[in-house]
Amino acid sequence: MTTRPIIIDTDPGIDDAVALAIALYSEQLDVRLITTVAGNVSLEKVTKNALRLLEFFGKDVPVALGAARPLIKAPIDASDIHGSTGMDGFDFKEPTQDRVLKEHAVNAMYRVIMASEQPTTLVPIGPLTNIALLLTMYPDVKEKIDEIVLMGGSTTRGNMGVMSEFNIAADPEAAKIVFQSNLPVVMVGLDVGWKALVYPEDSEQLKGMNQTGGMIYQLFQKYRGGSMKTGLKMYDSCAIAYLLKPEMFQVVETFVDVELNGSMTAGCTVVDLRGYLKQPSNAKVCVDIDPDMFKQWFMESLGKCN
Repeated sequence: MTTRPIIIDTDPGIDDAVALAIALYSEQLDVRLITTVAGNVSLEKVTKNALRLLEFFGKDVPVALGAARPLIKAPIDASDIHGSTGMDGFDFKEPTQDRVLKEHAVNAMYRVIMASEQPTTLVPIGPLTNIALLLTMYPDVKEKIDEIVLMGGSTTRGNMGVMSEFNIAADPEAAKIVFQSNLPVVMVGLDVGWKALVYPEDSEQLKGMNQTGGMIYQLFQKYRGGSMKTGLKMYDSCAIAYLLKPEMFQVVETFVDVELNGSMTAGCTVVDLRGYLKQPSNAKVCVDIDPDMFKQWFMESLGKCN
C-alpha cells in the first residue's frame, strides 16, 4: 500500500490528541514530522504534550518547535477549553527529549519536504503561523507540497469571536498568507466540526476499547468542546477524516479570504459561497459532513490504535 507523506502542525490540545492518535496508527498515512505552534496553550506546553503522546503511543516521529507567538497580534489561548496544561485529565509519563530536533520547525519542514520523493501534504490543526513562515521564507517549497488540509475557519459563525474560529483568530495574518499562497488548500472548518460529535455512549465504548481509548476517555472528562451529555466536538479529527475518507464530506470550491481589520470581525474567514467578490476559487471548503459516517469511521479508527 502506498502511504501518503504528511507533516502535522499542531498545538495539542485534547482534540489534537485524538487526531494525532488516528493519524499515527493509520496504515495510509506516513507522519514524517510533527511541528508545534503556540495556540491552545503555550509553545512549551503544546510541545510537551506532543512528546507525551508520542511516548504514550510508542511512535518515533521527530518533533520540531515552531512559533511561540503569532506573526503580529498578541497571543491568545484556549486553556478554558483544554485545561491549563492543554491536556488535563490523564496522568502521562514524563517524556524524554529524544524526539526533539534542534532546528526550528520551519527549517525542519523545509528539509523534510524537499528530501521527499513524493509531494508532502501539510496538515495544520492549530494556528497557521508556522505554515505562513514556511511559505514566506522558502517559496520554492511550494513545488513539493501536494496540498494543505487545515482545520480552521468557518462558513458561518465563530467560537472565538462572533465570526471568528480560534485557529484563524489566533493568527489571522498567517491564515491570509496561506489562503493567498496559490497552493491547493482544503478548509475543514468549525461548522463541520459541530456535526462531528462523540456522544456519551461512544465515550463509554472508548473507555474499554484499548489503551488509547482509555486515555482519550479520561481526557474527554476535562474537554469543554461541547459536553459529555450533548456530544463532544471532534474538530481536528475532521482534518484527518478528510485525508482518509473524503467521501463523508460535502465540498465546494470557492474563494476564501481572511478579515484583518474589522473591529468586530477580525479573524473571520470570508467564504464567498455565492461569488459576490468575483474572485477565482482558491480553496476547497468542506460545507457539510455525514455525522453517522464520521462516527463509524472515528470509532473504527481508534479501534486500530494500541
